[in-house]
Amino acid sequence: MGDDSEWMKLPIDQKCEHKIWKARLNGYEEALKLFQRIEDEKSPEWGKYLGLIKKFVTDSNAVAQLKGLEAALAFIENAHFAGKTTGEVVSGVVTKVFNQPKARAKELGMDICFMYIEIEKAEVVQDELLKGLDNKNPKIVVACIETLRKALSEFGSKIVTLKPVVKVLPKQFESREKAVRDEAKLLAVEIYKWIRDALRPSLQNINSVQLKELEEEWVKLPSSPPKQTRFLRSQQDLKAKFEEQQAQGGEQSDGDDGEEMVVAVDPYELLEPVEILSKMPKDFYEKIEAKKWQERKEALEAVEALTKNPKLENGDYGDLVRALKKVVGKDANVMLVSMAAKCLAGLAAGLRKKFGTYAGQVVPTILEKFKEKKPQVVQALQEAIDAIFLTTTLQNLSEEILAVMDNKNPSIKQQASLFLARSFRHCTQATLPKSILKPFCAALIKQVNDSAPEVRDAAFEALGTAMKVVGEKAVNPFLADLDKLKLDKIKECADKVELSGGRKGAGGGGTVEKKCAAKAVVPAESVSKSSVPSKSQSSANKVSAVPPKKGKPTSAAGAKSKKSSDSKEFTESELSVEVCQDLAAGVLPASCLEQLDSANWKDRLASMEEFQRAVETMDKAAMPCQALVRMLAKKPGWKETNFQVMQLKLRIVALIAQRGQFSKTSASVVLDGLVDKVGDVKCGGNAKEGLTAIGEACSLPWTAEQVVSMAFSQKNPKNQAETLNWLSNAMKEFGFAGINVKGFINNVKTALGATNPAVRTAAITLLGVMYLYMGAPLRMFFEDEKPALLAQIDAEFEKMQGQSPPPPIRYTKKGAAEEEGGEVEEQDEDAGGGGQNIMDLLPRTDVSDKITTDLVSKIGDKNWKIRKEGLDEVAAIISDAKFIMANIGELPLALKGRLSDSNKILVQQTLSILQQLATAMGPGLKQHVKALGIPIITVLGDSKPNVRATALTTLQAWVEQTGMKDWLEGEDLSEELKRENPFLRQELLGWLAEKLPTQRTVPGDLMLCIPQLYACLEDRNGDVRKKAQDALPTFMMHLGYDKMTKATGKLKPASKDQVVSMLEKARAVMPAKPAAPAKTGGGKGSADMVFLLTQPPSPSEEPIPPPSSKDKDNNGSKKPSSKGKAGAAGKKPVSKGQKDDEDKSGPLFILIANAKEQRIKEEKQLKILKWNFITPRDEYVEQLKTQMSTCFAKWLQDELFHFDFQRHVKAIGVMIERLESESEATISCLDLILKWFTLRFFDTNTTVLMKVLEYLKLLFAMLNRENYHLTEYEANSFVPYLILKVGESKDVVRKDVRAILAMLCKVYPASKVFPFLMDGTKSKNSKQRAECLEELGCLIEGYGMNVCQPTPAKSLKEIAVHIGDRDTSVRNAALNTVVAVYNVCGEQVYKLIGNLSEKDMSMLEERIKRSAKKAPTAVAKQTATDRSQKEQPTNSNATFLRKPAQEDPNKLKYVPSDYDQARQNAQHTESLHPSIPKEFQLDLDMIEMDQGRVCELPDLVQHKLDELLEPIMIPEPKMRSVSPHFDELHNSTASTINFVISQVASGDINTSIQALAQIDEVLRQEDKAEVMSGHIDQFLIATIMQLRLINSTHMADDRVDKKDIIKLYSCIIGNMLSLFSMESLAREASMGVLKDLMHGLITLMLDSRVEDVEDGTQVIRSVNLLVIRVLEKSDQTNMIRSLILVPNLLSTKNVLNWTSNSSMFIYIQCLWRVIRFLPETINNINLDRILLDVHNFMKVFPKEKLKQLKSDVPHRTLKTLLHTLCKLTGAKILDHLSMIENRNESELEAHLRRVVKHSGNLAGLKSDRSNEKGGLRIDDRMSKAKVSDILSEIFKKIGSKENTKEGLTELYEYKQKYSDADLEPFLKNTSQFFQSYVERGLRMIESEREGKTRIQTTAVIPQHGVDSSLSSNEELKPAVYYERLKILRQRQGLENTSRQRPTISSLLSSKPSVASSTDMLQSKLSQLKESRELYMQEHNVHSPTHTNTRSASPAANLDDLKKRLERIKSKRQ
Repeated sequence: MGDDSEWMKLPIDQKCEHKIWKARLNGYEEALKLFQRIEDEKSPEWGKYLGLIKKFVTDSNAVAQLKGLEAALAFIENAHFAGKTTGEVVSGVVTKVFNQPKARAKELGMDICFMYIEIEKAEVVQDELLKGLDNKNPKIVVACIETLRKALSEFGSKIVTLKPVVKVLPKQFESREKAVRDEAKLLAVEIYKWIRDALRPSLQNINSVQLKELEEEWVKLPSSPPKQTRFLRSQQDLKAKFEEQQAQGGEQSDGDDGEEMVVAVDPYELLEPVEILSKMPKDFYEKIEAKKWQERKEALEAVEALTKNPKLENGDYGDLVRALKKVVGKDANVMLVSMAAKCLAGLAAGLRKKFGTYAGQVVPTILEKFKEKKPQVVQALQEAIDAIFLTTTLQNLSEEILAVMDNKNPSIKQQASLFLARSFRHCTQATLPKSILKPFCAALIKQVNDSAPEVRDAAFEALGTAMKVVGEKAVNPFLADLDKLKLDKIKECADKVELSGGRKGAGGGGTVEKKCAAKAVVPAESVSKSSVPSKSQSSANKVSAVPPKKGKPTSAAGAKSKKSSDSKEFTESELSVEVCQDLAAGVLPASCLEQLDSANWKDRLASMEEFQRAVETMDKAAMPCQALVRMLAKKPGWKETNFQVMQLKLRIVALIAQRGQFSKTSASVVLDGLVDKVGDVKCGGNAKEGLTAIGEACSLPWTAEQVVSMAFSQKNPKNQAETLNWLSNAMKEFGFAGINVKGFINNVKTALGATNPAVRTAAITLLGVMYLYMGAPLRMFFEDEKPALLAQIDAEFEKMQGQSPPPPIRYTKKGAAEEEGGEVEEQDEDAGGGGQNIMDLLPRTDVSDKITTDLVSKIGDKNWKIRKEGLDEVAAIISDAKFIMANIGELPLALKGRLSDSNKILVQQTLSILQQLATAMGPGLKQHVKALGIPIITVLGDSKPNVRATALTTLQAWVEQTGMKDWLEGEDLSEELKRENPFLRQELLGWLAEKLPTQRTVPGDLMLCIPQLYACLEDRNGDVRKKAQDALPTFMMHLGYDKMTKATGKLKPASKDQVVSMLEKARAVMPAKPAAPAKTGGGKGSADMVFLLTQPPSPSEEPIPPPSSKDKDNNGSKKPSSKGKAGAAGKKPVSKGQKDDEDKSGPLFILIANAKEQRIKEEKQLKILKWNFITPRDEYVEQLKTQMSTCFAKWLQDELFHFDFQRHVKAIGVMIERLESESEATISCLDLILKWFTLRFFDTNTTVLMKVLEYLKLLFAMLNRENYHLTEYEANSFVPYLILKVGESKDVVRKDVRAILAMLCKVYPASKVFPFLMDGTKSKNSKQRAECLEELGCLIEGYGMNVCQPTPAKSLKEIAVHIGDRDTSVRNAALNTVVAVYNVCGEQVYKLIGNLSEKDMSMLEERIKRSAKKAPTAVAKQTATDRSQKEQPTNSNATFLRKPAQEDPNKLKYVPSDYDQARQNAQHTESLHPSIPKEFQLDLDMIEMDQGRVCELPDLVQHKLDELLEPIMIPEPKMRSVSPHFDELHNSTASTINFVISQVASGDINTSIQALAQIDEVLRQEDKAEVMSGHIDQFLIATIMQLRLINSTHMADDRVDKKDIIKLYSCIIGNMLSLFSMESLAREASMGVLKDLMHGLITLMLDSRVEDVEDGTQVIRSVNLLVIRVLEKSDQTNMIRSLILVPNLLSTKNVLNWTSNSSMFIYIQCLWRVIRFLPETINNINLDRILLDVHNFMKVFPKEKLKQLKSDVPHRTLKTLLHTLCKLTGAKILDHLSMIENRNESELEAHLRRVVKHSGNLAGLKSDRSNEKGGLRIDDRMSKAKVSDILSEIFKKIGSKENTKEGLTELYEYKQKYSDADLEPFLKNTSQFFQSYVERGLRMIESEREGKTRIQTTAVIPQHGVDSSLSSNEELKPAVYYERLKILRQRQGLENTSRQRPTISSLLSSKPSVASSTDMLQSKLSQLKESRELYMQEHNVHSPTHTNTRSASPAANLDDLKKRLERIKSKRQ
């Protein structure tokens, strides 16, 4: 019991793991109760049991196991993440539960499996159960089968995947255990319930007795399909529906729902593929060519047996198919032909889609072989061609079928038609679009009239089947020429057709439908004759405007009724003259009819006037159009001689056409007469009006075709010319949709060859109009014309270049709109607008006869030279033909073989041929994708990069023609990815990653690539892994996260975890699917509908945006008021415009908070497309529309995306007007505005472009005034496209673009504009290259070399390449730019530009010489900008988005920079005004005017300035070389950090806080914090200065809000804590800086003023924490040294007055803390330096002085430090005294020896008396080699940006120690600049160590042009400045004496000192100042004007300066 009491106290989870079974049992029971009690499925309590559930089910004790199973079931049911345990738990159930004797255990095990399936883990459960079938224990196998059966019964075949189950089922029937066989039988019965006969093929090989038993059981099964009775968690809606049905009796909706529940399973999918190629007889190809038919038969029998396998493994069947094709086509033995056909049928059935590659080769042969009449041959061929059809599409076979439709042999025609009929049965409306149906119908209509009855019947059957599939409406337009008898026959056939799969047809033309159509005629006519909209009309409009995939019943009925009325008019029969007279008499006055043929022209004129009045008042419904026009044609008819009568007659024709139901039959009566009069001087205008009216009534395409053919059948050139002129105008008025270009081309060619110049001119004008709509492809039709004529055509095209097609103003009233609407509905998605149709119109050559057997054998020859000859011939054939048909015989297979050729040259040649083929074949290429396209992908695996690159280019060319759909269908891509070729994988994945995001939909077969994609994610090759990761989001955007996660189920656990984590990451960056093309709303009127259909998108335009609901309402409201006037349609836009004007008063842009930031975020996360393209695609335009819709006024967006360019101009005009008033909103939408303008850059309309540039100039001026800086996001989406226009051919455009670029540099850093311009220099446009180079030169002149990104050397090399350009302007621009660099950095330019050719170098040198001669005049111009640069130095790397809204009134505003002036110099437009450039310049005028501030001016020290006024001698010009680290020093990131750090020390609290906030943001992000490396000292110095400023100024100033000071303190402390939490950065702080930092912090801790302020105590606590952090994280050497040598400690006064309350006490405490760290840090500290500092301390404060202190703590602290060091290092500490020159100066060595001796560590150590007396030991002298190493190391440090100060200090100390050391070898190879730098540095150290420059006074840091102030209390002696001034004068060559500079050796001093942060700052100031001086020297050294200005009257200037300072001083007092 004792034991029991122990485990009873344990928590539940520990009980469950206890070794005592009773404890576990108790634990399971309590766990069960707990699981049932927890309500929150995500409660953390579940997590405790996650790893225990497997133990629950696998418990070794049977009793405990039962309870464990119950608890596990409760856990799985209730815990949210129970799914994670699926694999291990189900595995445990299979192995440890299913073998238990207790039925309850088995039942619970099954329930657990079912519960896992319910929580969406069916796949894992199924996999574990299938693994269980391999277990040796039959009990387990039986239980697994039973579980699978029950799971299938309850969850259905959608959840339980049957394929893997069916695969293992036959094996279970072979088991020796009867129980297993019986259970397998029950499972087979259950599977049969769900998939019926699809199961049979898989079980054909089991024991016949078992199969018979199964058959008997299957027969007994009910015919109704089973239903799912248990549902997944995600199927709760289905569950509710099921339960509702059960409650109602369950029988009501069996039919429909049952069909939904059953999954149609293809037996093929359940089969395992069989590999047959290797099983073929080895001598097959020899036997098949044998002369004896028996041998050929044997070969075919062997293959036939293999092809009977229902599913075949994919492979290369090309040779086999060719052999079988040859037998079918050429073998004389019909029996063998049948066998070969059966083999082909077997291959097609077994390979399915994979056989599609070979279909195009085989079908023509089979169709030709239908000439055989023997039934068994015909049947075999039919079976073969039917099986082949299922592997491909009708579109791919269309050319082959159409080619045999004209065959002379009736059998072939009959069988081709029958094949079409059978094929149509498998089609749907979607797969049988009108584009395919039209040519087939045309061919079949010919056969309907064939003499052979069997041909006619077959044609009727094919047409009937087509009508059944796509509907009568779709087919009727193609059957217009058939009589009623034949139409009825076709409809009769349609009624008999039964479509595959029991589908119902789309129309069928049944009697019921005919009745409906007949009934609908009258209302449809009445509707069309009145403008009042009815339901049928609106539905008809909807059908046309938005063609649906599956029409709703109402709209379909409307469309049908409308169509039936049209078709009646379309086929209107001609009326006899008598009938026409009767009808006319009913509507016309009798007198009118009587006088029509009067001999007196006046009577005829009166008759015409009456006729006109009657027509104008006539009711539309009652107007007999045909009768009226026949009356007009009554003698004299169109031969009327009186022009007045004729004019009226033509006018009446136009009226009838406009107002009546005018049919094409009526039009035929009058067209001839109209065309005859169209060239008449007096009547031509009326004739054209009549033609236009007929065009409106009967559609322009039909009218135009009739008119042109009539005009050219005449010989009257005037009529021909005017007809063409009318057509040109009509196209502009109606639009281009539906125009039969092919029909016009021949007539236009005839016109072009006419002798009459007017006809030729009219033809060329017509071509110009057609060019507006068709673009460049139109020219292809006329390439064979004479050069002179072609030049005229090109000139006309050039005129039209860039113009947009005008909006249609006339519309077809009826009929045609419906038909064209249907056409548009059926257009393929990939076809896209007009371009594809135009390609279809091109005349194509059939080259199949040229692809001879000899040519194919040549291409496959063993000799590579012969193969090359063959390829050359193919290239020549394609080149000669230009455009070819898709039928190219056996060429695809021949070329495929060459893609794997061992000779890479031939591979590349083949790829070039394939590119040719793509261009030549156009859309017909689709059918060759599988045969030739996929092998191109295989070439991507080639090891040679150039071959892979060519393959990618070829691939791209093919995809442009075919679209992506065909490539993604089938298993081909997944098969390619299976190849373990890293090149292939990375190229293919990269290509897919690029292409997939542009697709709206993809075939489901893409899922097949996922396993290979996952394999690539773990590929050994890093590039493959990278590409796979890049492709992951693009796959996910189409397949979805869930599907892809589910696919990971088959991976190994380790791989799965890795892939799932990658999927999670990919999910976050998954791109959005491209937006669907804009679809128009259905509520618009017919006019709007036709307008949308007749306006194809031109290359230079954007798609038409969808109409707004507002527009719909407007149109709807206007319809009733039109009352049938002819011009109603034309008036609608006017009313719409008026309505819009009312809405334009509101704001243009809507200001939405953070909208821009959200767009930036979405683009970064790839949720939207990145704005990056070569030409804008539709998806980019749609995306921009979507983004604009939220923040642009609706009317403005409509205008901006209108197809009419004039609307664009108007919209920009409004934006210009509102720019100032809506500046803030404009800035909030700036990214979208700039993106829209980039689209306009791709338009070729100059008017729009000029308006765009006008707006941009005003926009950038406004941005500059608002102090706004462009973001990276805005710049990247705009600047590259602006730079495209800098190469525009028009000067006026280039000028504006240059002006915008100049303004751009005011709102965006010049250094970031530079790379964009560099990219512009790579353009193919020479003007663009030249302009970009000129701009680069201006940038360098204006901003110096620091704009050159990434480095000057790299940039200059790229620029210098253009010196050798072919274009003169580019060469000159490149030379000018390099000269600009020369002017900045002198001779160094030759190093920067790298190696140039001799010719280029000579040109450059010549240009530099010439520029040097011109320099004096040029330099004078620069003086104007020098002052401005000093007043507001431009920071070319600033990255701040917005300057503070409230600017300090004393801050200087923007003044023109050097860049602007340089640009002006380049354009010779600058105005000259001299100014005096100075290093730092005050604006005294502004100070004088400022009355607001009061400041105390210090007393000025008077100096003797006589020497300054001495005349100076101008030295010879000299150039300095650039520092070797020039590139690094001007790194853009570094300069940005310098700028921000400089603001930390600002006197303005807010500025300082902002700067600290920016640095804090960087420091808080670990991945970004590294950029601060190298800037730590600089940052700490700035912070220390700010602390001093607060202490001395802000705290004492009552006007400063103390809350602001506390806020500033908080920012400083927060930054310091962040900095010192990162050890890598903290260790960079130098000793001098740490010393001052500790001093500043301790001063702050002891400042009583801080404690008195609110929250001040919190600041003190934070400082305490910070001091501890600094002590711990800093470099310990520097920390100890800084604490030993603190300023307080070195001050004798402070040391002697030491108390426990002073700062000294805190220093001592800090030192103790550091001493405690020594055991851990001893190995990392520099003992030599520490002991040197202790030595110096003891030298200044010997033991006697320390004993005078009131406390002995400092003395004891020092002893403790030394004792600890001795204890840790022992006697070795004495080896670390090497840096001490004279050890006798302090007691350090003696003290250490005593400590060491006392510790007993002095054994074996001999003291050297001579050393104790002084001097160095001989072995301390270093060898020459060691000296060289040390000096090399020191000079490396000096050359390093980070360690330069340390290096100079070490050099100084080294020189002091070894005064005879020779530094010359190390300095002689360096530049003059570097030597000067070393001299200056040593001189600074010398002055510091002599104590002359302990400077703590106001100073300025020129950090990239930002001034900051430092203040201190210490005074600077004037002598120091005087001395420094002399040095500067010497350096500038302004010293008249010939004194030499002191050498480096003479600068070195022996007195050691410690550099404080202020000293370091002073040093840094000097360096920066020197670099600025050097820069100024290089710019102005050639400028005598400049120097003379300075020296002209120094006395006068100085007097003026003194007077002004006196005035300021007097005003302040």
